[in-house]
Amino acid sequence: MEHKIYENEEIRNMFTALGVTIGTADDDKALNIEKLRYHKIVIMTDADVDGSHIRTLILTLFFRYMKELIEFGHVYIATPPLYQVKKGKEFRYCWNEDQRDLAVRELAGDGKIENVGVQRYKGLGEMNAEQLWDTTMDPAKRTLKLVTLDGAAEADHVFSMLMGDEVAPRREFIEANARYAKIDI
Repeated sequence: MEHKIYENEEIRNMFTALGVTIGTADDDKALNIEKLRYHKIVIMTDADVDGSHIRTLILTLFFRYMKELIEFGHVYIATPPLYQVKKGKEFRYCWNEDQRDLAVRELAGDGKIENVGVQRYKGLGEMNAEQLWDTTMDPAKRTLKLVTLDGAAEADHVFSMLMGDEVAPRREFIEANARYAKIDI
């Protein structure tokens, strides 16, 4: 079954782009990173629920098949904003609802909050090139989160539980976490 992963064209392209191969002198199943082309691999997905799901899938792939990249600190997660709050020419980027609400109040000042515009980014594609550079790609301004084995292991566990054959653990997880769910429209 594992060989099917390596037969997938997108996965093969990822291995080729990164410069990694399977098999070392000591272990024919280990990831060989001797010719790794990039020492900072950044996973950049949308800031919404769909982006979170895609990020979990990618982290699970890295954890299961390219764990050495995580072990040696090569995998990062980009943190694009979810909102831009603007009044006149002044604006702020916000990564969550609390930051958004605070920015709206601050920009409104003593005025009306109705005069403050809020743009919710549905995805990275809704940002123009300058916004994407300023918030997510500029090394001087961006925030990257280093992926650790603990974080990747948690993503792997959640993915396996939610996508697995056993219904009971999935039901328990949904019931325990349903109150935290927010509808993403």
